[in-house]
Amino acid sequence: MNRPLSSSLWLLLATIVLVAALVPFDGAISQRAQALPPAIVAFNERITDFGTFAWMIYGSGSIVIIAYILHRVSRSDGFSSKTKTAWRLALYFLVTIGSASALVHLLKFVIGRARPELFLEYGAYSLTPFAHNGLFESFPSGHSTAVGSFFGAFAMLAPRLRILFALGALTIGITRVVVGAHYPSDVAAGLLLGLWVALMTAFIFAQKNWLFRLDEQGWPRPKSSPDAPVTT
Repeated sequence: MNRPLSSSLWLLLATIVLVAALVPFDGAISQRAQALPPAIVAFNERITDFGTFAWMIYGSGSIVIIAYILHRVSRSDGFSSKTKTAWRLALYFLVTIGSASALVHLLKFVIGRARPELFLEYGAYSLTPFAHNGLFESFPSGHSTAVGSFFGAFAMLAPRLRILFALGALTIGITRVVVGAHYPSDVAAGLLLGLWVALMTAFIFAQKNWLFRLDEQGWPRPKSSPDAPVTT
């Protein structure tokens, strides 16, 4: 089995196990999270929208991406190298975030899980596929998928800072439970979905020798990384 397919299957299995482990506790955790002190809920409401796809493409998130691209370009030698680095980085972020957005919205529409605000009426496990209603698009969490792809992309490009990126994604994911927009399993599925897209996009780029190369174990590493030897 080739490495991309193997990695994809392992991540899918991890997602299924984690989501399945959280599902029995979704209702209880959601209700307790929303009952936290008003100051905590208010704080989570202020930061939760940092996890939208729009924020990443059109808002401050795009500034972060542009700043990172400019930093990488400044380290490249020659106009040709700078140009290739710039457009390949832009393409990597665009493909990762764009693909994650398309995939999560399709899954939301097909699955149709009722959001926590409908808990008293529908419970935590009600599914209404193809409802064309945002109240029935809880699984997976779109915000969590967005931050999973956003921070996942940075984690692939700067592996030494992966813990910080993981904490950033997890923080935004937790806010979705606190503000009552999603259940914990929605968040877990979204975060891992975004990460999976970032990883698979990195594999594709590594096959083209763009930004990444495969290490001795067959994993994509940034080409500038000293611990990422080229495979033969």
